Parts: sequence; C-alpha cells; structure tokens
Amino acid sequence: MVTAIQTKHSQLSKKQRSFSLPLYLLIIFALSWPFQIAYALWGNTPTTGYLLSSLSMVMVTVGTFIAGRYVFRDGFQNAGWRWGKPKHYFGVFALALLIFAVPVLLEFILRLHALPVGISASAILFSFLTSFLWTLVPGFGEEFGWRAYMLPHLTQRYSLRKALLLHGLIWWAWHIPALVRIGTQIEGAKANPWLSILLTLLISLIPAIMNAILFAYVWTEAQSLAVASVYHAAYDEVRDALEKSIGFGPLVSIWEMAVTTIFGAILLWKADWKPLLLLVRKNAN
Repeated sequence: MVTAIQTKHSQLSKKQRSFSLPLYLLIIFALSWPFQIAYALWGNTPTTGYLLSSLSMVMVTVGTFIAGRYVFRDGFQNAGWRWGKPKHYFGVFALALLIFAVPVLLEFILRLHALPVGISASAILFSFLTSFLWTLVPGFGEEFGWRAYMLPHLTQRYSLRKALLLHGLIWWAWHIPALVRIGTQIEGAKANPWLSILLTLLISLIPAIMNAILFAYVWTEAQSLAVASVYHAAYDEVRDALEKSIGFGPLVSIWEMAVTTIFGAILLWKADWKPLLLLVRKNAN
C-alpha cells in the first residue's frame, strides 16, 4: 500500500514542471499587456477605459490558470478558497476609506478643494456600489495571479522579504502602461512628456511596491481570495467614485502614497507572515 502511494506521488511529481518566473511572466504579460496598452492609448471614455483595464486584470487570471493547470501543473489548492471572517471585510473597507475618503475630507476641512454643486452622499454611494460590483471579478483576476499564485512560488525560492519586494516590483512593472498614461496627463506634460513619464515611473516605484505588500498582507492575513478581491475592488472604486463625483485636490495623491508606503514598510518588517510561510510548506509537500 505504501509503495503504491509512493509510486503515485512520484508519477504526479514527474507530471509537474518546476515553476519558472520568467516563463510565468511571459505568459501573463503576453495575455494582459495588449489590453493595458490599449487602455493607455485609447481608454479615453469611462466605458472604454473600464473595459480595457478590466480585461487586462482578468487576463492575469487567465494566464495564471494556463500556467498552473497546463504549464507547471501545480494547481491552486492553497490559493485561499475560503470566505474569510466579517472582521476582514470590515477592515478592508475601512482601509480603503482611510486611504481615499480621509484626505478628501481633510481637503474640504482645510479648504484645499471645494465640493462641486449638487453632489449628494447618496449619489456617491450609488456610484461606488455599482462600480464596486463590476470590479469584483477584475479584482479577483489580479489577486489570484499576483498574491495567491506567484507570491507563494517566490517565497519558496527567496527569503520572505525578498519575495515580497520582488512581487511588488513585478506588480509595479505590470502597471507601466497605465503609469505612462498618467505621466502624459500631468499638468505641463506636453512641454516635456518624456520627463513627465520618467518622473511618474520613479515617484510611483516605492509606493507601488509597498502597496503591493499591503495587498499581500490582506490576502495572507485573511487567507481568502474573496477578502483580497473585495479589498482590490474597494480600493479601486472608493478612489474612482470620489474622484469622479467630488474630485481630488493636491492632498489626496500625497496622502495615498504616504499611507500605503508607511503601512507597507511596517508590514514588511514587523508583520506576522507565518500563514504565508505555512502555505509555502504545504505547497512544497
């Protein structure tokens, strides 16, 4: 009996292919970047922009499924197939509000940005809920790939902090087309667009890496793709609902980068990442 089990395990192991980060990224970028580049070039209307950016996020899941199911054949059994706890959902919504709603409120209190005429709380809430529900699937697309699949593989190969930083760097690099678009839209960018793009990329690098670590901690702490996907959708749509309805003044982007950078750095050095390490051991066995 033991011999039969060992033989079966040996046969399954032979079917698997060692995880290759370059090959995985080639699959993901080849499938998702065409949509993100299209978003950067032609996503000029809310509908077109949303569809193209969402498709790029969904294609991360498609590429990850292809990689895990057919290329490396290592599966997704420990990706976080659980709902999580109510406190996790409360926490991620509170975090999204802290990052975006608090600076908007401060701008209003400090008179850095005036409220548009005719804006109501119910209209903002309706806009958020509608877009939030639509963004759950694209949000899952990224979390399934970057956090639930790639990060544990990186943690198997590198030290914990190196794996977290590398996964954050890859996440930033994946957003480069969108960052280039942002760089071209900054005030004064027409005078020197290449300088504007370069500054946007450099300024966003550290905050993006630390923000990725914050996203990773949400998934690791809750051990739930559902919670991670809800946070991703809440993060995107609290931002978008407030920006479209009220608008952002000068404080919001500074606050967002500062909060995510500080939180990410603290989590990198002080957080308990044992659930991630235990998950890596399960995958290794």
